[in-house]
Amino acid sequence: MKKQALRTLSVLTLLVAAGSAFAQNVHVRANVPFDFIVDKTKLAAGQYEISTLNTGIDRTLLLSCDGKALRMINVNSVSSNQPSSETKLVFQRYGDRYFLSQIWVAGRDVGRELPRSAQEAEMAVGYSPAKVYVLAELR
Repeated sequence: MKKQALRTLSVLTLLVAAGSAFAQNVHVRANVPFDFIVDKTKLAAGQYEISTLNTGIDRTLLLSCDGKALRMINVNSVSSNQPSSETKLVFQRYGDRYFLSQIWVAGRDVGRELPRSAQEAEMAVGYSPAKVYVLAELR
């Protein structure tokens, strides 16, 4: 009985630690110099803010431009072997189309990744993707 209680406590401790590592809030601002696509929506170049919605689980981000909420984005966590050296947005470029792919915050080894849309998967058939980085700032 004592061993089972200890195992349960160990598992709960790991879950809380993993949850808190993932539950770091995101609030970044970036000037995106090109039009880009999020899911099925084409967005114009401009000053964007991306922030975590306070839903208890930070799998949903809010994308805003000029103070107007544009889209809610469902994301997954993505990890790296090293903490990111810069706060940045990562885009996948296929020809002249850009798709928002990831969001990284300086000093963190866990970022956010958008699922690949059907449109992006279609573009990937004809083009080799190129990663394009846009530096962002924490807010």
